Amino acid sequence: MKKLLSLVVPVYYEEEVILQFLKETKLVLDELPLDYEYIFVDDGSKDKTVAIITEQAINNDRIKLVVFSYNQGKAAAVSAGIAHAKGDFLLYMDPDLQDPPNEIPRFVDEIEKGYDLVWGIRSEKKDTFLNKIFSKIFWSTLNKFTGLEIPKGIAVMRIFNRSFAEEFLKYQESNRFIEGIFIHISKNWKTIEIEQRDRFAGKTKFNFKKKMQLAFDAIFDFSELPLKMAVKFGIVISIIGFLGLIVLLLLKIFFIHFQSGWPSIIAAIIIGFGLQLFFLGIVSLYVGRIYKEVKQRPMFSIKSKINL
Repeated sequence: MKKLLSLVVPVYYEEEVILQFLKETKLVLDELPLDYEYIFVDDGSKDKTVAIITEQAINNDRIKLVVFSYNQGKAAAVSAGIAHAKGDFLLYMDPDLQDPPNEIPRFVDEIEKGYDLVWGIRSEKKDTFLNKIFSKIFWSTLNKFTGLEIPKGIAVMRIFNRSFAEEFLKYQESNRFIEGIFIHISKNWKTIEIEQRDRFAGKTKFNFKKKMQLAFDAIFDFSELPLKMAVKFGIVISIIGFLGLIVLLLLKIFFIHFQSGWPSIIAAIIIGFGLQLFFLGIVSLYVGRIYKEVKQRPMFSIKSKINL
């Protein structure tokens, strides 16, 4: 009996690329000594994405679709895809064809060697100059503040085995940074370099704002560094303030008669108050995340399913 390969594909406003994605992947998958299925997860698209996939699924039970009730984020969509996939191997990729389908056989060859996970690494990022800069800032910020040691230049395209998928599904936190969870699950992974293409159509939804928000979430989900920095900064400020007070007292007693300086006092109070609010905000963010987790709400809300 052939092993099953599940393609986990989150989609969001992808009406321009779905048919081409199915066409190119089918040509590759039909040549593999594996059976296969598509697990599309629509993250609240309002265009024709769902209608196109539904139409294709009518005559092809390999095409399966999960439709979210509303936009819940890519991490939730990926998690839903993995939860519904039945494959011995799961290949996660985007439908925009930047990570080319003709690389799929290489991923399959590597995962069959016994690795838990095989990451795709882009040999050269096909993007605008600004987006390349944004990506460098994103990954450098992430690795510096989380210590996760995520491979540099990773593509969306990656493959993992069934046992890895089962371990992933045990992670039930609401705040989900997929790459961080992957790193936590297993160190038995490998990277392979792939040649990235230009996006087939449309525009990327993963802009600089969303990248930095993701980095921000990862830092708070996988690191206590902001809290430690707040404590250290508070200690430094206290020491400086204490030493400054001693210096002013000595100057007042032995050297200088100070005039009243209420503007400087007000400025110092405002600065101190601002710093207090800033660090209180950091603590509040952690408390807010704890509050979100303890409610234990479902990870995603599903509107409908097709061929599942």
